[in-house]
Amino acid sequence: MPRKLQDLSVDEFMLSGLDSGSDSEADEEPEQQNGLKRSNKPKVLESNALTTDAGKLGNATEHKKQLSRLQDKDPEFYKFLQANDQKLLNFDDTDSSDDEEERKYHRLPAALEAASSDDDDDEEDEEGLKASKKSKKAVEVTKVTDKMIKDWKTLMKKDPNPHLFREVTQAFKAAVSTTKGEGGIQCRYKVDDSSVFNALVLFCIRDIYGALQRMLNLKPEKDQKKLVLPSSSPRWQKNQIDIKMYLSGVIQLLSCLTESTVISAVLQHTNQLVPYFLCLPKQCRHLVKQLMKQWSTGEETSRVLSFLALNKMCRHKQETYLNPILKQMYISYVQNCKFTSPNALPMINFMQRTLTEMYALDTQASYQHAFIYIRQLAIHLRNAMTMKKKETYQSVYNWQYIHCLFLWCRVLSTLHPSDVLQPLIYPLCQVILGTIKLVPSSRYYPLRMHCCRALTLLSSSTNTFVPVLPFLLEMLQQVDFNKKPGRMSKKPINFAVTLKLSNVNLTEKAYKDGLIDQLYDLILEYFHTQSSSIGYPELALPTVIQLKAFLKECKVPNYCKPMRQLLEKVQENSSHITGRRQKAAFGVADAAAVAAWEKQIQEEGTPLSRYYSQWKKLREKEIQLEISGKERMEDLDLPEIKRRKVQEKKVEDKKEFKDLFEYESGSDEDDGKLKIKGKTGRRGYDDDYDEDMSDMSNDEEVMGGDSDDDDVDEEAPQPLSSSALIKLAEGDEDLVEDLELSDDD
Repeated sequence: MPRKLQDLSVDEFMLSGLDSGSDSEADEEPEQQNGLKRSNKPKVLESNALTTDAGKLGNATEHKKQLSRLQDKDPEFYKFLQANDQKLLNFDDTDSSDDEEERKYHRLPAALEAASSDDDDDEEDEEGLKASKKSKKAVEVTKVTDKMIKDWKTLMKKDPNPHLFREVTQAFKAAVSTTKGEGGIQCRYKVDDSSVFNALVLFCIRDIYGALQRMLNLKPEKDQKKLVLPSSSPRWQKNQIDIKMYLSGVIQLLSCLTESTVISAVLQHTNQLVPYFLCLPKQCRHLVKQLMKQWSTGEETSRVLSFLALNKMCRHKQETYLNPILKQMYISYVQNCKFTSPNALPMINFMQRTLTEMYALDTQASYQHAFIYIRQLAIHLRNAMTMKKKETYQSVYNWQYIHCLFLWCRVLSTLHPSDVLQPLIYPLCQVILGTIKLVPSSRYYPLRMHCCRALTLLSSSTNTFVPVLPFLLEMLQQVDFNKKPGRMSKKPINFAVTLKLSNVNLTEKAYKDGLIDQLYDLILEYFHTQSSSIGYPELALPTVIQLKAFLKECKVPNYCKPMRQLLEKVQENSSHITGRRQKAAFGVADAAAVAAWEKQIQEEGTPLSRYYSQWKKLREKEIQLEISGKERMEDLDLPEIKRRKVQEKKVEDKKEFKDLFEYESGSDEDDGKLKIKGKTGRRGYDDDYDEDMSDMSNDEEVMGGDSDDDDVDEEAPQPLSSSALIKLAEGDEDLVEDLELSDDD
């Protein structure tokens, strides 16, 4: 029978409690005791690590002592552990202490750790240097030549395979890395010659897409609406890394090019590779950045190709790319329409139209974008109306704000009818009307014209009545066209690229001429949009009254002529609608019958619509001349009259007749006569400059009547040269010679 726990001594308990390794433990106890005895000696520093007595004992020995004390203090609990948790008692303190000592050694300074691995590290460094030398030698050896490109091209046409594609991709990567001067990139090939670079890039642009299609066994697209992604091919995973490398090279090449023709060629290749980019999200995001840059700042062809690529991406992965691309395109549009010039205006119009096409892809997403940005415009306008500071006015009266208003008018007009976007028409109209009323001064008449043109577009396309005519007729009333201009200007004002006029511009003749032309265009365009409306006579009545009042007050024929012509066309169309209305058999409350009647009138045409179509063709030619920086056709042959001051004319006359005055200074009588002639002559020149060209004959008659007494005076009004006057003076010398002959007799 086993002895009771309380009858066992400590040594007997330890011997009976340990199953294995008891002999070794018994042998190690003296060593541990010796260790305890040695711990009484002075402490020694080894390898800068402090060792204590508790550290030498180790956690295992301390734990064994705790268990022995537990046997004396609580024998029942010790018995419970022995019966239920034998693993806690059966452990080898030598192993654990050795592990702890090894852990202690591993905690020593790094110099001791490096000592055991110096040889291995040296060997690895030597192997790395050898490998780098070999790679450098390989780069230097495998230099791309024209013959290699020709061989690749031949093999690509015969049998494109993954190995061949990898070779071409490595060469293309090496060629593209030279565009940014990145010589440190280790590639299998090296491209040094520019002709080789051009040949390699041209080969990739022309042949890689077809080779990829055949290598992945992708069938050509029968239906363009359905895009076959390359990731659907079973060979995609095997070639994915090489394709990713090639697409990254195309993006890097596109970012480094500056020549427009080369950029266009690469963009055409990129359009082909759009399905491959859609399978790789990271490369696709980088491509979107480059396409956005080309769409907003590139040449015309580059802009078109970039837009086609962006549109293709959004059409085939709308849920992923449409919203971020729309946001980036709108921000790029705002950034690039800050300054408007005749050269930049066509590009801004292109961005408006293409961005409208992108919004047409999804009206739900377009509503969210339009709501946010129209609300942002309204907030700027509200701040300007409440704070009334120069800074807040400038946040509204600038090109970016006006172009954004016109963009949303174009979007809502193009996408009409749309139940989703219909609620945005009214707030947009209110924002534009508030912009017109913010600073209603004559200096901002060009800005008002831009807003009226945007409202006319929105009103005509959405069948929404917007009161535009009062703002146009107000300009016709406030400007005094009878007042003579303060200064003459050689070039007309291009209102298409003008927002604000200076005080000097308001005094020029070109300002009034351009204002009449712009009012004629805007009023005619607005009436054309309403020419088939059943309420046209009532709409035109206030305009007819104000145009008649203007014709009574204005005394300038050049301004009255276009307004009279406009009045005739408006009245002609009004009488035409009135005559057709009298034959109608339905009531005003019948909305369906009214709509059908208006549609019939629009299809048949009205006098105003027929005149507008002819006028529009002529007007577009003039606008093209204005955009190109040329003068308007009616301003090409305008005469320019230069007026001199009285003092300047006297100085010039003295210089011109200097010889005559010096020659006749000795004779008092002749001098007096010549002074009278000079006065009459100068008076004649003054009258010529002060009076109009048509009154010159009257001046000559008056001057001729004052000089009837002398034959020489009759020729005084005619402009004589200095040589003719000298000859006239020499006639007096002949008279002196006759007197000398009479004295000799």
